[in-house]
Amino acid sequence: MLLIHILAQAAAAVAAPTEGVVSYPAAFFADQQPANAWEMVQRAPGFRPDVGQAVRGFEGGGGNILVDGQRPVSKTDALDEILKRIPAGQVERVDIVRGGAPGIDMQGRSVIANVIRRPGAGFQGLLAGSNMHTYDGRDLPGLRAEMAGQDLGGRKWEAAARYSSSLDDGLSEGPGTWLGPTGEVIRRSNLDGDGDGAQYAITGAIEQPILGGRARINLRTFGDKFKVDEDETVTFPSAGLDTRDELYRTLEDELGGRFERGFGARTNLEVLGLLQTRDRETTTWLARSGSASVFALDRETREIIGRALLKHQASPALALEAGGEGAFNRLDSLTSLMADGRVQALPAANVRVEEARGQAFGRATWRPDPAWTLEGALRFEASDIASSGDVILSKTLYFAKPRLAASWAPRAGSQLRLRVEREVGQLKFDDFVAVANPGAVGVTVGNPDLEPEQAWVGEAALEQRFWGNGVAILTLRHSRLTDAIDRGPVRAEHLDPATGQQVVEVFDRPTNIGAGTSDHAIFELSLPLGRFGLKGGQLKGDVTWRRTRVTDPTTGERREISGVRPIAWNAALTQDLPAWNTSWGVDVFGAWRERYYRYNSIDTVKLKTYPRPWVEWRVRPDLAIRAELGNITSRGFRRTTQIYAGPRDLHPTPARTEDRDYQFGRTYVLRVRKSFGG
Repeated sequence: MLLIHILAQAAAAVAAPTEGVVSYPAAFFADQQPANAWEMVQRAPGFRPDVGQAVRGFEGGGGNILVDGQRPVSKTDALDEILKRIPAGQVERVDIVRGGAPGIDMQGRSVIANVIRRPGAGFQGLLAGSNMHTYDGRDLPGLRAEMAGQDLGGRKWEAAARYSSSLDDGLSEGPGTWLGPTGEVIRRSNLDGDGDGAQYAITGAIEQPILGGRARINLRTFGDKFKVDEDETVTFPSAGLDTRDELYRTLEDELGGRFERGFGARTNLEVLGLLQTRDRETTTWLARSGSASVFALDRETREIIGRALLKHQASPALALEAGGEGAFNRLDSLTSLMADGRVQALPAANVRVEEARGQAFGRATWRPDPAWTLEGALRFEASDIASSGDVILSKTLYFAKPRLAASWAPRAGSQLRLRVEREVGQLKFDDFVAVANPGAVGVTVGNPDLEPEQAWVGEAALEQRFWGNGVAILTLRHSRLTDAIDRGPVRAEHLDPATGQQVVEVFDRPTNIGAGTSDHAIFELSLPLGRFGLKGGQLKGDVTWRRTRVTDPTTGERREISGVRPIAWNAALTQDLPAWNTSWGVDVFGAWRERYYRYNSIDTVKLKTYPRPWVEWRVRPDLAIRAELGNITSRGFRRTTQIYAGPRDLHPTPARTEDRDYQFGRTYVLRVRKSFGG
């Protein structure tokens, strides 16, 4: 708070808009010579792009970026990829909407970016190629071709094809160590692993006037193959070799459409539909300490969505919205585990889950004067979930989700944003079925009988703009959770065919663990560096502090929620040198730590700070070359697993601790981009 107050005093003479929208025209980004809309929103002061999350249904799953005031009609196509297909020459401006504005669907967020395309931009295209060379000699190529155009009649079209390579920088060479209960070394090994794969994506869309409105149809097909190979050579107490091999195959198809039509100057109707399918196969082979196992998972999902939204501008200061959404989802999952040639019984291994979800919503945005924006919204959700196969059950869920938000701009450049909302999480189909956790953790079984996690959320954000393009934002958020989802034990009985006896096994699974709290403090900064002698320079960064508290279902003690990073931060330093047609910068992805609690283990993973310097040279306005040096410090990835002899409440001391310290080296990336058209 003190820092923001100081910045506010320094910015007293700086003019900044008091309304909720800050516009950055295309000329603002001219010195940067961006290639597409994604590069533009990344450089917008006071904005942190978020591509959203994968959820069922359309409402609540989008990122914080709109295109021409609308969310793209796609769920499998990543938001950053969509924006990369919008050439910079087609962008008229980027609006940063803070705290809400009449006629803008904020997607439940406090700040969004709205990319406004200019009409009649003509035909534009792009060809780009890249190669990543890794420290261990691998070459990972990439290629993309994009085309987009529009004519004076309002017809727009786009097409793109992309082939890319990927790698897992959490696998490499390094030492492995097992420690006993008193810290003594009971095993040493040398790790040697790598993970890489290749993906392709083909997308296309066409948009044109029809029936007094506009219609858009888009399609996408995507394929991915990723493999993991790891050898662990044991050197103490005796020589040995453990191996792990994993293979993932994914196929996705999506078809989406939207129709929009105005009824008079103040009323607009939008209707959309979406169909997507996904088929993913996973196979894991594990050989360890004289034992061998094979885990196989075949998962098919399908989703059909229909949605309608009616917007009415009752007055220049008041906007009303109402609509509804329906979605049907289905998951078919087949799971098998074979250990030492014998089939193992798994709870919830082979399951079909079907969900019919409906939601109605209404929203009002009122700006009583230029300094104030008030938003009220109510969503009511109902869903029927049924499972068959190994687990037969059905349930019906109802939730009301109110939201109140307000923003106040007491003076130029300052804004206070407040929000109170009831959030209801979405059950993950991944939690319904068994998944493999190779190594000590074993297999996590499914739990189709989960309840959604709910929370009452209160949030306050203070934003101050200074020095022209400088922005500082402090956000405080408190959440009171009910039906929090984490990990817990489940007992399963089955008949041992060898002995004919009933065998009881305990597995880890996702489960509801009761109430909890979650607190966030987020600080974001966009700092122009001209005053410090770095003309054309900008420093953007953010840091998030999190504190979560729940009751461990095994020990009854208070602890953090599994998988939450207590501190996370990122920073980016950039400088544009127009006289040399060059930009350079350093992106820094901060170190983080995650911890996962299971009934018989605690797994801690740490990733060290990852710096990536880069330089880009525009040889000509239509040709650019970019070089990146990834992981210049050769930072590592560390996984430490404390394994207990049984439930942690009965065995408070770990039977052993497994430590894996992977040291991933540098990567060298070269990108060439050629644009054409205008």
